[in-house]
Amino acid sequence: SKMTVKAVKMPCTSANVYTKVPDGGWGWTVAFAFFVVEALTYGIIKSFGVFFNDLMDSFDETNSRISWIISICVFVQTFTAPLSTVLSNRFGHRLVVMAGGLLVSAGMVIASFARSVVHMYVTIGIVSGLGYCLSFLPTVTILSQYFDKRRSLVTAVASTGECFAVFSFAPAITALKEQIGWRYSMLSVGVLQLGITACGSLLRPIVIREQEEVKAQPPEESTETKYMLENEQTCTSIESIDSGVDITTSPSNVPGKTKAEPKSEEPKQHGQNPVDNSSTPPAPKTKLLDFSVMRDYSFICYAFFGLFATLGFFAPSLYIIPLSRSLGIGKDHSAYILSAMAIAEVFGRIFAGWILNKKPIRKIYIELICVILLSVALVAFPFASGFWGLMICSVYFGFMLGTVAGTHIPLLAEDDVVGIERMSSAAGVYVFIQSLAGLAGPPLAGVLVDTTKNYSSAFYSCAAGMVLGAVFLALVRPCKTGLCHQQQQQQQQVEESTAGPPPELPDDFIDMDIGKAENSGKGSDSV
Repeated sequence: SKMTVKAVKMPCTSANVYTKVPDGGWGWTVAFAFFVVEALTYGIIKSFGVFFNDLMDSFDETNSRISWIISICVFVQTFTAPLSTVLSNRFGHRLVVMAGGLLVSAGMVIASFARSVVHMYVTIGIVSGLGYCLSFLPTVTILSQYFDKRRSLVTAVASTGECFAVFSFAPAITALKEQIGWRYSMLSVGVLQLGITACGSLLRPIVIREQEEVKAQPPEESTETKYMLENEQTCTSIESIDSGVDITTSPSNVPGKTKAEPKSEEPKQHGQNPVDNSSTPPAPKTKLLDFSVMRDYSFICYAFFGLFATLGFFAPSLYIIPLSRSLGIGKDHSAYILSAMAIAEVFGRIFAGWILNKKPIRKIYIELICVILLSVALVAFPFASGFWGLMICSVYFGFMLGTVAGTHIPLLAEDDVVGIERMSSAAGVYVFIQSLAGLAGPPLAGVLVDTTKNYSSAFYSCAAGMVLGAVFLALVRPCKTGLCHQQQQQQQQVEESTAGPPPELPDDFIDMDIGKAENSGKGSDSV
């Protein structure tokens, strides 16, 4: 076999067939596509706050009603994650991401002509929210399939697209509004989001066919042939073709029949090109949505980790400016705190990818340490005083948030959770479960703030959710090694009890064959 990494060269619209995970190759193009998709999805969502005051003035609405635009969008994005998985398994990642890009762009463009906030709920909240789901999840899933050893590092670096988008889009959109108004600025953003469709066209499917090299080897000899060859080597009179031993199955001694048989098998093997060596990959047998992951105790614990940890992702970005204002910090300085948090998040994502790329290392334990440190950061916010106190807490929180936010979904591909084979279905179910916390988290924090009249309560509630998430994350590895190992032992015991003992060959099996060969040889000599 001449294939080492890439098996078949294919046009841009076809699948890439590899004999093993490439850890590069076309995967770098997919990583760039994921960087742009991150910027045009989560980057736009995080930068949408620049339109808040304009929407409040144009529609004469309160801040809370305008905030529901993004809340509905994020909920739809996460709630429809199983649908994204089903469509990706049915039609492929490329078509789903391209369709998602069209929905994102259409929702934003139509929203620029909206006449009420309800129209925004439908266009940006539902239409664009569904498009965000169809664009983001399939892209990160196929990126994980192109990398193995470098998966954590590449995914973490590519996920920094949203952080860079916050830096670039927020001031650019603000400057654009001053020139052409918020409606045409939103229209321009919608047109820019068509780039998601272009990125989707770069997502070539990947097929790993490890059996290619095995099939290229000569076929194994049957057990009977092996025994015959052993008998031939042990008998001294076996060299004569007139000996009484039937050696027609030996390819080294019979030039006519036995040499023709392997040749007759080779054309059959090479004649199976439509099945084995064809450039068209076989039809996948994967389920559209594999809910068997819900029977995996390690995945259940990891899903609960994502559910509770999501409560701690939103509070600082939503309440850091109100908290700083309540402490007497100016508006401009409050914006600097938020920008510093975004910068620290970039470094946190890169650092987490670099650490998780080291071997040997148990990635699930590194994630647990980062979650615990992130909980400490949330608890530290209420104790901060003054500009520099909040600045230190924000930088620390942003860095730790980057270590968790950029790695918690790719870690589904690790064997400690579900593995790369079931990552597509697991990611859909995992993000779907997260949507519950994403929808309930902000209102819960808002109720606590209104009840206590103190922004610290929002940070405490998020810290409590993060601590619960750390507890479930700590149970992932024990569930995988303990309960699963016990189940495998029970299954093995059942199989051993139902199946009888393996048949044993007599000790004198070869001796009997040798005796027969010698007797036959004597008979031929006497003739």
